[in-house]
Amino acid sequence: MKIAVPTRDSAVDDHFGHCSYYTIYSVEGGKVVSKENYPSPQGCGCKSGIAPILSGMGVKVMLAGNMGQGAKNVLESNNIEVFRGCSGDTDALVESFLAGNVKDSGEGCHSHECH
Repeated sequence: MKIAVPTRDSAVDDHFGHCSYYTIYSVEGGKVVSKENYPSPQGCGCKSGIAPILSGMGVKVMLAGNMGQGAKNVLESNNIEVFRGCSGDTDALVESFLAGNVKDSGEGCHSHECH
């Protein structure tokens, strides 16, 4: 399984579509076996075209700070499960997710100007 995290300076970026890059974690047997950075196209997450790219890379989970409903819908239509409300160091977040401690906040961004 692969997990993507919108990242800025090794921390979860507040907004999915504006991150510097995506940190992609490869997980096997419940453990991180590798990670790589993938550059962000930046801009509106729902129109950036990143969802099918990440899906094509094998990403199944997105751990994000916040995103609009359009971006969430596009990710989910590409078979990527979305967890919003994440923050902090990306490595620690992924370990917390793998331990079953991350839940979706249920709250999204309501406009492009919310951040």
